[in-house]
Amino acid sequence: MSIDAPTARPSHPGPSVTDLPAAPGGCPFDPPPAYREAHRSAPIGEARLWDGTACRLLTGYRQVRAVLSDQRFSADARHPGFPFLSPGRRELVARTTPSFIRLDDPEHARQRRMLTGDFIIKRVDALRPQIQRIVDEALDRMTAGGGPADLVAEFALPVPSLVICLLLGVPYTDHDFFQQHSRTLLDLTADFEEVAAAQQELTGYLVELAETKRRSPDDSLLSRLVARGEVTLAEAAAMGLLLLVAGHETTANMTALGTVALLRNPAQAERLRAEPELMNGAVEELLRYLSIVHHGVPRVALADVELDGTLIRAGEGVICMVSTANRDEEMFTDGDELDVTRDARRHLAFGFGVHQCLGQPLARFELRIALGTLLRRLPSLQLAVPFEELEYRTSSVVHGLRELPVTW
Repeated sequence: MSIDAPTARPSHPGPSVTDLPAAPGGCPFDPPPAYREAHRSAPIGEARLWDGTACRLLTGYRQVRAVLSDQRFSADARHPGFPFLSPGRRELVARTTPSFIRLDDPEHARQRRMLTGDFIIKRVDALRPQIQRIVDEALDRMTAGGGPADLVAEFALPVPSLVICLLLGVPYTDHDFFQQHSRTLLDLTADFEEVAAAQQELTGYLVELAETKRRSPDDSLLSRLVARGEVTLAEAAAMGLLLLVAGHETTANMTALGTVALLRNPAQAERLRAEPELMNGAVEELLRYLSIVHHGVPRVALADVELDGTLIRAGEGVICMVSTANRDEEMFTDGDELDVTRDARRHLAFGFGVHQCLGQPLARFELRIALGTLLRRLPSLQLAVPFEELEYRTSSVVHGLRELPVTW
């Protein structure tokens, strides 16, 4: 199904319009200031994309949750009016097989159901001993030579990479290959040629791997997926690519940023050391507080929808700003403060509705084990450089650190 493009709004909107993506601010934990300013003006605002295209900007918790749970707003990037945050991502859509997060039901539901069983809490809980072993071994390697060390390269990145390789059946010896190309795919400044090359390399790699597992099955997720015979190799590769990229980039960045947030709030870290039973709730609070998808979740309206008295017309793009929604004072009192005792379970860091992150049980387990083990084993952990000197990957879809020098 396709819909007509909306009637064009002025190509030079007024001063209340927010340019997307916005520049970061002084505090790396906070959403970019332009999004926070937009929220102060109104939870439903106007925005302008990199190519001058107008779209809606939603910054309030109620409004973001409403749109993400309303199937009149499509996640399918092939619809006219879909808001792209970079030219590379727009150009790529017409030339590649979309993953199921860029499809609507019923096809989205059909593909998602094939993976659901691998991410149920019971299945993920069974991985706990292996995840703990991966975490302990990574810490052993990082601390073997004494400090300082780069916690991103030696701990935050290898842990989720090893876990997702274990789950998918991808040889960890290839981790440099998929990490390099994954970061290109998530880079909003990458041009089409760079994004297309990375996509092609990763897709070709996964098609070949899927074919190998079809001939020689094993107990990996990718092997079980192709054995079902319900998807083509290209579809299996697209699903594998989504899990591979999302499965290590998001958790790696959350681990590193979560560590820095706790180091900047030492009373919170000490509370967790004294009361480790608080870790489950602390992970929810860190997910809320950091909301590492700082530039929003895109949707496009399939019909005219009235939201809080504002008419969003069919064909209008919508950016759901999860980062500001998770700081919305209407939902989270003192939302700009990190409080590991807060009940933050209703945060939107994993999205909401039918497209809510499939891998969230695995991400939660990894974060609880990684951060809990880090706090327990390294009680004197501290930054090896001034906080102000840390460098961030501000051009990425997923907010994160380039490196994190620490000592102990």
